Formats: sequence, structure tokens, C-alpha cells
Amino acid sequence: MTPTSKAMPAGGEPAENDCRAQYIAARSLSLDLGAPLSDADATAQSMPDASPAKWHLAHVTWFFETFILRDHVPDYTLHDDRWPFLFNSYYEAEGARHARPQRGLLTRPSLAEVIDYRRHVDAAMLAAMPLILERCPDLLELGLNHEQQHQELLLTDLKHLFFQNPLGNAVWPAEAIGLDGHYDHPMRWRDGPVGLIDLGHDGGGFAFDCEGPAHRHYLYPYALADRPVTNGDWFDFIKDNGYATASLWLSDGWSWVNGEQIDSPLYWRRKGHGWGHFTVAG
Repeated sequence: MTPTSKAMPAGGEPAENDCRAQYIAARSLSLDLGAPLSDADATAQSMPDASPAKWHLAHVTWFFETFILRDHVPDYTLHDDRWPFLFNSYYEAEGARHARPQRGLLTRPSLAEVIDYRRHVDAAMLAAMPLILERCPDLLELGLNHEQQHQELLLTDLKHLFFQNPLGNAVWPAEAIGLDGHYDHPMRWRDGPVGLIDLGHDGGGFAFDCEGPAHRHYLYPYALADRPVTNGDWFDFIKDNGYATASLWLSDGWSWVNGEQIDSPLYWRRKGHGWGHFTVAG
């Protein structure tokens, strides 16, 4: 995952080159993530709260086409004037849109057509970059952060989709994503600061709207582990009857565990007398 894009620099050829590089890097990563997928992989929707990979690739492109090219670049013509209905997500001001739970029914346009759509919009964006930096650099920055946000969603949705297949197919080989969950020391707990803290975006630099306004919050005593939880840690929790011990759960969690008959994390499957863990590497 690339880091969150920097603030768009203003003015001059070096600044324009930097923005071009940021744009190309963010857009290229999305295509790299989708490269191993078949058209069927990219079209399927595993649950209403997930979106098909093809939809993610088109939606982020719709954002650039709608809020930058359409609104700020004279004489730009939409790639296909029917597609905004398909690839709008929740922007009420943009009018009616295809229902989210039915995105997996969009067998057309194909994945190849969506990739052509991305190429069309990318060419227009790069050609208009000087004008974009003059008129709406803030929208360009928002669009890049939005693209990176959907890259995270794409990974989450692909994992859930591939988990539905009992064959345990991999999206990428393990060596390509560097899976490594081994730690040399047992988990230790560290107390965090207690008292009033400043929280939230203060108005300087980029932030999504949900990150503000800045405000004060009181932190009660707590502790954080000094390393991530591993599959081994979770397996110990299962062996110790963690899913059957009410004292380890808040009331809502305990109701969920019992109501849904939960006995393991989402991406675990029983293998003989043990467990297997599904990742995007299978």
C-alpha cells in the first residue's frame, strides 16, 4: 500500500511533475491489485457490504471523471454517460444510482472495458494536469486519498470473496505479499497515557470529513500489547475456551457469539483436529 498522498504542491514544473508521479503511482497500484483477477473474479460480490473488484476500479475512476474532468476541464466528454448511474456510491447530489447489494449483478461492462475506462480518464487527467493544479488541487488530493482508501477496501473484499471458495484459491502467492506472523517474545502489556488529550483534525493539511473537528477527550486507564496478535495467540484463546467464557466478553459481544454460534475468527476453517487460516495467499 502506498502512503497517503502528500499535499498537492502549487505552481511550477517540478510541482506538476511531482503531482503526475503521485497520480500515476496511486492509479497503477489499483491496476496491479486487480491484475491477477479474471472477469468472473472481478464481477462477483460475496455479500451486500462488499463490492466487486471491477466496481472499485470503476468507482474511483468515476470520482476523477465527475468531480474534476466534468466540472473543471472545458469540453471534456464523459466516457459513457450511462456509467455514472452504475458507479456512483452514495453521492446524493449526483442523482440516482445502482443499489449497492446488486453491484455483483453488473456482468457488463466487462473488466476489460473498465480498464479501458481507467485509461481514458487517466489520459485526460494527465493532459489537463496544469489546469487541474490551477483550479482544483484540493480535489486531486482528495481523489488520490480516495483511491488509496478503495485499495484497502478492495483487499478486504477480495479476501472475503476468495474465502467463499472451498478450494482455498490464492489471489497472490505467499512470497509476493511477505506473510510473516512470527515474534520472538511473548506478548507484553504497556500502560498508555491517562487524562485529557487533543483528538481529531485541526484544519491543517489533508483529512477526511469524519476526522474532524478537533476536540478534547478523556482517556481512562488502559494497556496495549507491544506486538500484534498472532494466529498462535488466537489458537491459545480457542483452546482455553475463550469463545465459551462469558467473563471475557461484553454483553453485546457475548450475545453475538451465542446468537451466531461463533467459535473461531472469520477466516479460519477446521482441518482435522486443528485449524487452517485463509489469507489472500490461499
